[in-house]
Amino acid sequence: MEILNKILEKIKEYDTIIIHGHKRPDGDCYGAQFGLKDIIQTTFPEKHVYVVGETSEYVSFVGSMDEISDDVYEGALSIVVDTAIQDRISDSRYTLGKEIIKIDHHIPIEDYGDYIWVDTNFPSCAQMIAYFFKTFSNELKLTKQGARAMYTGIVTDTSRFRFRGVSRLTHELAGMLIDYGADIVEIDQELSKESLEMFKFKANLLANVKFDEGFVYAVITQEDIKKFNVSQEDAAATVNYMGGIEGYGVWVLVIEYETEIRLRIRSSSIEIDKLANMYEGGGHKMAAGAKLNSFDEIDQFLNDARKYIKQYK
Repeated sequence: MEILNKILEKIKEYDTIIIHGHKRPDGDCYGAQFGLKDIIQTTFPEKHVYVVGETSEYVSFVGSMDEISDDVYEGALSIVVDTAIQDRISDSRYTLGKEIIKIDHHIPIEDYGDYIWVDTNFPSCAQMIAYFFKTFSNELKLTKQGARAMYTGIVTDTSRFRFRGVSRLTHELAGMLIDYGADIVEIDQELSKESLEMFKFKANLLANVKFDEGFVYAVITQEDIKKFNVSQEDAAATVNYMGGIEGYGVWVLVIEYETEIRLRIRSSSIEIDKLANMYEGGGHKMAAGAKLNSFDEIDQFLNDARKYIKQYK
């Protein structure tokens, strides 16, 4: 593929490379960022490679973010992974780079960047990075740390290989990463860790789930997060605990952050990305995100969700 050759060409061209992800990063974002860093740094040890952005306690075992000053971007290459729109990019300084590469697997909304590799056939961005490595494995190198990062990204974004979009290639690349040292038992243990506070938080969430016309939803406020002393990322991850209820193929988590209210919309039956588009969002056909300006908009969203789902019945 021409774009893969161009990305490798640009990686070879620049001495300084800075890798960005999205705000409130998940396992896939970390996996893509740190996996790519490991590939570049191991293959070209003379290069300066940095991973920047917000941190994620949930997958902190994958790697630690670098802190750099603005001047590092001078003459540097910025690479943004797993981020469909510019507003979601963590650390806006990516624009200070001389050139920008976008690597993403979400439904394209904004074509930012000088070089763009977007492919929605990949169930995770970490798998894209693994595919990039395999394509040029005759000249690229990888360590156990990079393999662990990418494997973590794949298993988290596919919910341990359960989502539609997982293919033979997904398993082949996961197998390749195991060959390079990814310890699946270690990774599973890290991802399965849970505090007593989080256990109680989940119990409270499930006790307050609301059942509507073809979908279920729950609302998490900042007060809830503080009451149970859990992180925002752990609170947001509970969206999947509402999935799988017979007769309710769509589930929604409304979660209040310090600066905005986000919608996490999931489906096992119908495509819901266009519902997310109605509320300044997007993502995948069966897993998308959006936002509300205030809790006053919840009733309107619920009404729109009912109408949207009804048309598929």
